[in-house]
Amino acid sequence: MFGELYVGGAGVARGYLGRPALTAERFVPDPFSGQRGARLYRTGDRVRWRPDGQLEFAGRLDRQVKLRGFRIELGEVEAVVRAHPEVQDAVVVVTREELAAYVVPRSGDAGLSTAVRAFAQGRLPGHMVPSSVVVVDALPTLPNGKVDVRALAERRPRAEARAPELPRSQVEQALAQIWREVLGLEQVGIDEAFFELGGHSLLLARVRTAIEARFGRRVDMVELFQHPTIRSLAGRLAGAATSEVAAATTATRAEPRSEAIAIVGMAGRFPGPTTSRRCGRACSAAWRASASPTPRS
Repeated sequence: MFGELYVGGAGVARGYLGRPALTAERFVPDPFSGQRGARLYRTGDRVRWRPDGQLEFAGRLDRQVKLRGFRIELGEVEAVVRAHPEVQDAVVVVTREELAAYVVPRSGDAGLSTAVRAFAQGRLPGHMVPSSVVVVDALPTLPNGKVDVRALAERRPRAEARAPELPRSQVEQALAQIWREVLGLEQVGIDEAFFELGGHSLLLARVRTAIEARFGRRVDMVELFQHPTIRSLAGRLAGAATSEVAAATTATRAEPRSEAIAIVGMAGRFPGPTTSRRCGRACSAAWRASASPTPRS
């Protein structure tokens, strides 16, 4: 028989900081402990004892998910999304390792996706902000009237959004290929932000390695954070290449000056010359003398 897993003992925390309602729901009195005030923590895990004494995990009783190392209560994200004044209803699901919010608007849907993401960013930590917000006319339901979460999870959020602008230049095309391979997408637009497409810091490190191998130049992680779209990053890479060419040209033009300095520095080896011009003539004479064949006796 399956049931919910409760955890007790000295290692159980007192509750959630600043969240009394959630603490009361998850931390309940421990009827098996003789200590006053002892609590059991409701994990939400559905488990059962096996004949060999091991616990068998069979999923969650709630809608908590683990995404990129973070435990996320989908209901909490939905509550924030529904709080937007232009959202009538919303459901948040996990699809392709990213959070996707499907919202039903109260009236028009112009700019609602961007507005909802900005609204959520101001109220949720980064790992709980939906990567995609898709506006739908209605949420699919099961025969019992509940939302068909599985049907939503099988839909592709980006396919229902505005068609992205495709890369044009060679740099943009090279970056788009790297992003497609790292993110596992068939198509990316040059104005779509990396993190909004489901990217995270670990994948960004892979992007950095691929860019350095493709373009043969070092790329700092801060550059990738500052330029999250292909259009912006391509401009940065192209600008950096122009700067490197200009620096190389300047260095080439400065070579005669460095040679002149070297000649002046060698003046001490040739006694007599008091100016760089006389030193130059002395150096030339010494070189011609060393280059001429030595007569045999």
